[in-house]
Amino acid sequence: MSDPRSSLGASTPLVQPLYQSSVYTLPDLDALDRIMNAEEPGFIYARDAHPNSRHLAALLAPLEEAEWALVTSSGMSALSAIFLATLSPGQRVVASTRLYGRTTQLLSQELARYGVKTEYVDTNDLVSMERSLSMPARLVLVETLSNPLLRVADIPALAKLSHAAGARLVVDNTFATPTLTRPLAMGADLVMESLTKMIGGHSDITLGLVAGRDDLLQELTQVASIWGLSANPFDCWLTERGLATLDLRMHAATRNAAVLADWLAEQPGVSKVYYPGRADHPDHALASKMMSGVFGNMLCFDLAGGREAVNRLFRQQSAVPFSPSLGNTTTTCSHPATTSHRHTSPAEKARQSITDGLVRMSVGIEPIEKTMAAMAIGLHVPNESKV
Repeated sequence: MSDPRSSLGASTPLVQPLYQSSVYTLPDLDALDRIMNAEEPGFIYARDAHPNSRHLAALLAPLEEAEWALVTSSGMSALSAIFLATLSPGQRVVASTRLYGRTTQLLSQELARYGVKTEYVDTNDLVSMERSLSMPARLVLVETLSNPLLRVADIPALAKLSHAAGARLVVDNTFATPTLTRPLAMGADLVMESLTKMIGGHSDITLGLVAGRDDLLQELTQVASIWGLSANPFDCWLTERGLATLDLRMHAATRNAAVLADWLAEQPGVSKVYYPGRADHPDHALASKMMSGVFGNMLCFDLAGGREAVNRLFRQQSAVPFSPSLGNTTTTCSHPATTSHRHTSPAEKARQSITDGLVRMSVGIEPIEKTMAAMAIGLHVPNESKV
């Protein structure tokens, strides 16, 4: 008699089930061989693959306009999988000078120990990029919207330069998400996302994604298993829930961010606002072309009072919490100088304009009046000017 748990009769679950098993049973050795040789679908051990990660990847691949996708345990493990699958000692990476701090550490500290060389170039300066790529390079790495100051990468131009030099273009699309930008459609070879952020959308998962159109999937999958970079089923299941509302959340949060950026620019004590949707952003024209007039939910502003002013802002209001990540449904603040770029040298922080007064905001979907009222308290805005 068949196990009743293996059949639901004529019914099908509307929501993908959660498969918590770490291992799967097999009828015989021949079945094992067929699965291992990719002659028959199936699963053996969850570190290699499981239904929830496979299903989530299948949903994300077409969203990224990719031929395949691989879900990993975090955004950093997605980058690590790319590096491990494509780089060997003595090879060279050309990376943007504007990257998430941990990405820079991964390149400069960890990969350097294995003989991989990294040159950092201002990827908004295409002449400098062409000069750098006159020497052999294996990978070019950029962020669609840089962390934290939201400089915009010209992906089609960078793809052209990279391919002419025989290099793969890798794009971290975390701040933009496929709602705003699809780098593979613009010529990138690989795109990665920290699913932890806007795609998961609820600050309750930690996952990453690599997606592409070339023949790298098998090698990436092997690397993820060998190095233990695989995703867990429950986080995949939760991310599928978040993915269903991604476009709705991103468009709502983007509308809020545009209003908030203009409001902040008028407040006493705010010396500068960084938002690609504003005409004073250095890449506003490029962002308008790359993102079709939708500029995202991330912004930064600089407080003239430095660290003391930032502490006052965080301490005097709690409705917009200091929470060093991004992508939740509610608005949060972060402080790049002491969090994402804590280990960046003072000289490099100064070059990037990452000051002690710089605050990064991940704008959520709550009523924007609520956010402005809370910020007004922390910024000492008079009552009549709050909203």
